[in-house]
Amino acid sequence: MDRGDALRRVGLLVLGANAALAVVKGLVWLETGSLAVGSEAANSLVDTAYSAVVVAGLYLTTRPPDFDHPHGHERIEPFVSLVITLGVLAVGVVLLWRSAATILAGDVRVARGPLALAVLGGTGAVKYVLYRYCLAAGEVHESPALVATALDSRIDVLTAGAAFLGVAGAQIGYPILDPLAAGAVALAVCHTGVGIARNNVNYLVGRAPSEDLRAEILDRALSHPDVEGVHEVIAHYVGPEVDVSLHVEIEGDRSVADAHDIETDVMGTIGEIAEIDEVFVHVDPKELGEWKSTANGDADPVSEDVPSSSADRERPASAPDANGDGG
Repeated sequence: MDRGDALRRVGLLVLGANAALAVVKGLVWLETGSLAVGSEAANSLVDTAYSAVVVAGLYLTTRPPDFDHPHGHERIEPFVSLVITLGVLAVGVVLLWRSAATILAGDVRVARGPLALAVLGGTGAVKYVLYRYCLAAGEVHESPALVATALDSRIDVLTAGAAFLGVAGAQIGYPILDPLAAGAVALAVCHTGVGIARNNVNYLVGRAPSEDLRAEILDRALSHPDVEGVHEVIAHYVGPEVDVSLHVEIEGDRSVADAHDIETDVMGTIGEIAEIDEVFVHVDPKELGEWKSTANGDADPVSEDVPSSSADRERPASAPDANGDGG
């Protein structure tokens, strides 16, 4: 099954599960009048709404490239994750407000009987399974939207657990446990929402990937036996995937056909990295004397930034600074 089909299948499964939970918890809320169950029903209703947004977003982001979008539609996916963030933050704020209002009013309704506890315990179990499933699928398919969905499902495990403890505590004579637990979970919900937003904003603004990934890109380029050096290595996120451009240096007397083969080999080697989407390689003759990092390590350090002027290229070699540029 290709990436698009897998993402859509997971999205539909999450949508169906959230809709079913919303209906069941809504019916139990009407039966018991439990504030905790009512809050959980509202939570699942929000989950259902943004799950529908996720399904629509995953459909768009997995469409093949077309004339208007020659590099595909992957950039849509971080926007989907930001929609999830809005839902997470909305739930967190509402839960926090209701918790504070209940504590200040001192009026906590106690739900008697096992029905409320059963639906809350079942919710926690279902959400934990969804969390593990979505997290695994998100990591395998490099999908920030599914990872965000997994994190939200993990939050729902906490909210269901807190609601369970609150209802249980209320039934044995400690009703204040319900709003206190809800308030603590509401803060965790808001914290996770901010984290999801921060990660996906980085995708949207083209942040550079981790140092480890950049080092692997450089190592793979230098592993080719005909590559004498590499410079102007630039890697950045385009949506959830990474685009790479770099210059490789070869012997100047090689034929155009040889240069083409070397370029193709380097592109293929770097493109095998799971996070990489596009690789752009420019071939230079090493005799130009541009900054480079050679396979035996006895030349100038690599420049991961494009030099701002020809004077920059001509300055003597020096030790790299903290950013990996020549200083």
